[in-house]
Amino acid sequence: MSSRALTPIAAGFALIASLVVACAPGGNAPDSQDVQGADETVASGEDGLTGSIAVGTTLISTTGVNLRNGPSTSNTIYYTVPTGSHVTVQDATPQNGFYKVKHNGTIGWSYGAYYKLDQTSDPPDDGGGNPPPSAGVRADAIARAQSAVGFSYWWGHGKFLSAGPTSSTKGSCSGSCPNCSHSGSYGGDCSGYVAKVWQVPASNTSFSSDDHPYSTADFVNSTSQWSVISRDDLQQADAMVYRTGSAGHVFIYDHGDGWGSPYAYECKGCSYGCVSGIRSVSSAYKAIRHTGW
Repeated sequence: MSSRALTPIAAGFALIASLVVACAPGGNAPDSQDVQGADETVASGEDGLTGSIAVGTTLISTTGVNLRNGPSTSNTIYYTVPTGSHVTVQDATPQNGFYKVKHNGTIGWSYGAYYKLDQTSDPPDDGGGNPPPSAGVRADAIARAQSAVGFSYWWGHGKFLSAGPTSSTKGSCSGSCPNCSHSGSYGGDCSGYVAKVWQVPASNTSFSSDDHPYSTADFVNSTSQWSVISRDDLQQADAMVYRTGSAGHVFIYDHGDGWGSPYAYECKGCSYGCVSGIRSVSSAYKAIRHTGW
């Protein structure tokens, strides 16, 4: 098992992390908690950002600024980006003044008024041998995973909106699955979610169509579309899955210790919905990879 040290924030999450069965009957023990973020009433500097910014541009935070799972103050806080940190723009167009950025491997939304351009870095596609970074299939998959965060857990389904959830579209789940009830037109369970993020089968490319082609019983074994790999070889947008009897769960791996407490995206359970954050991983889990990635 890896002995790599966790960051203070990750360690805090790891202390409260626990195994959860989200795609089959079992328990729904919590493995995360609400984060107390930075004060967003603090006045921003005169060089706070507005308008479109090229993808790949490096920004610097001018104060502690919250990184959220969506472009508003009502969205969940992942953590607070420290003052002076570098982030990379992931989407050229801001929403409600929030920019989609990447910080230390985590993609989220942060308010532009608390950032400035990094004048020491070369701009993307500047004609000087610095082409814009390629998103790649893994980054595209993580973007899909992130956009589904906030939707409800919906047993046996997989249907989301690329723009992310709103109060009227996120849906809700109640009860104990599989005998649970769902309201709304969007959401998914763990395997329906992973199939959407991975776009398997190849026809499963519409985020807003309701498709649930596989269960954890399918994901736990190698197929022509994915294969079991060593947990030591995990890369961003791989997945982790277990299946014991009729119980199972699968989630998207983002970064961190695959043998300890990695950062994950998952449709976790009826009372939690589709979430992201640090979670523990038992020895029952296998690592799997999309064919060709």
